[in-house]
Amino acid sequence: MKSNLLSKSTTAETLEKISSQWSIELPKVKTLTIHEIDDDASLITGDGLSAIKLGETYIPFLSETGLLERFPKIVVDMGAVKFVCDGATVMRPGVKNYSEFEEDQIVCVVEESRNKFLAVGRSLVSSKEMATMTKGEVVKNLHYVSDRFWESAKKIKR
Repeated sequence: MKSNLLSKSTTAETLEKISSQWSIELPKVKTLTIHEIDDDASLITGDGLSAIKLGETYIPFLSETGLLERFPKIVVDMGAVKFVCDGATVMRPGVKNYSEFEEDQIVCVVEESRNKFLAVGRSLVSSKEMATMTKGEVVKNLHYVSDRFWESAKKIKR
């Protein structure tokens, strides 16, 4: 896996792109390192910030709980945990609780007993629309515990 330190200007550009995609204020980061996982994906790390870049989309990394707390979240029942951790799309029957979100927004998936972050995905419907649903797909899973990004990050931390 190749890793490169980004220049100050590229770091600033990257932070601006991430901030606008996520619609949140990011911590001040002086330098970012990009770790190439494969052709279409890389892990971006910096002081207090870890994100996955998939094409032109940035996804917050699951280890960054302080950052994840700032995103809307969906709480799933314990029956859904195994499937979400295998990369499955979050389905309406498994959702116990949720905060407000719009369609096509980054949403965190949390399990109900300990409030642990399981996955990060993109909402397929808004929370208002989901309230009227009894079945169907709610969140497309983009990053989950033990996926290829998670495993790649373990190698970087050493």
